[in-house]
Amino acid sequence: MNHAIKIQENIYWIGANDRRTHLFENYWPLPKGVAYNSYLIADEKVAVIDTIERNKMEDYVENIEAILDGRLVDYVIVNHMEPDHTGALKNLLCRYPNATIVGNAKTFPVLKNFYDIRDHLMEVREGCTLDLGRHKLTFYMTPMLHWPETMVTFDATSGILFSGDIFGAFGTLDGGIFDDEVDLDYLEEEISRYYSNIVGKFGQPAQLALKKLEALPVRMICSTHGPLRRSFVNDIIAKYNAWSKYETSKGVIIVFSSMYGNTERMADEIARCLVENGIKKIRLHDSSKTHPSYIINDIFRFRGVILGSCAYNANIFPAMETLLHELEQIGVKNHLLGYFGDKSWSGGAINRFDRFAKNIDWEIVHPAHEAWGAPKTGDREACRNIARAMADKLNALYPDEA
Repeated sequence: MNHAIKIQENIYWIGANDRRTHLFENYWPLPKGVAYNSYLIADEKVAVIDTIERNKMEDYVENIEAILDGRLVDYVIVNHMEPDHTGALKNLLCRYPNATIVGNAKTFPVLKNFYDIRDHLMEVREGCTLDLGRHKLTFYMTPMLHWPETMVTFDATSGILFSGDIFGAFGTLDGGIFDDEVDLDYLEEEISRYYSNIVGKFGQPAQLALKKLEALPVRMICSTHGPLRRSFVNDIIAKYNAWSKYETSKGVIIVFSSMYGNTERMADEIARCLVENGIKKIRLHDSSKTHPSYIINDIFRFRGVILGSCAYNANIFPAMETLLHELEQIGVKNHLLGYFGDKSWSGGAINRFDRFAKNIDWEIVHPAHEAWGAPKTGDREACRNIARAMADKLNALYPDEA
């Protein structure tokens, strides 16, 4: 899709799909691509709300020109300064040099540093309104969702919340742009993975934003990524409310790092014992093969986390270190933790797990265990003890959940 699509009278989607970029922010995998959503309101005054990534702007200005048929852009509203939403800004300003850029006090220093844009700026504060004619836009600050300058724009006339990155998703829009036009089941993981990877660190700011926005009569949500919400508005709001409160279900994520299979055998022993003790939802990941993006997404879904690693040069295995670092940075809350290790000539994994446990402050269900070489009978039983302790906790916390 590289053409404009009418959302409502005088309001258009002018975004683009990106199926070539492999990594979002050069880190998070994009197996289903990503959409960059930009919007245009053609009222007595014309406003563009957010732009798109510069690598996808071949038809962007042409689409705007086709809608406006000679009219000029009066305002460019910047809800979020990240370059996947401001990448086309300078190109747009070359065509419409007198357009006024609308942002808040924290927007403009970033705008200057990124693009050296200093003129035609309009600062808005919480609750300020911009009159386009029929459409009245009101601005609400949502700092740290997920940059300090982020804000949202609400059009009282249409009931549309232009939400920036909030309520977004990975995945391209393949023909449809609305939630009732696309396969939401197909995009389910991309929606939750986007939250856990991009927004997940900022649970408290998300809760503050949700409380602020709940008073608005929102009929449609137009984010900068993913499908536009018109039929399932309450569904995505409910998901964000649960995710930002770190609500989880009964299940266990087991992540292992193994060079020669010994730590993997211990992970398999734990998984089997969990099943024997009534835990059905188990996700077992090899840290060397599964990107942290998917592991973090699972951790946001399930309460139990069991980690295991071999020693590597008197430390923990590098792939596990990467995961631990990401989890510490995100600061996921409200989980149960168990961990184990395996060593050959030197240990190291358990010491790092101990530091992780202190940093993350999750409840430890059972003391850790470290095997030496191939797991023996006692090692296998120690693993089962960790599994039984985890199962007992989960069964007590979720007595009615399978």
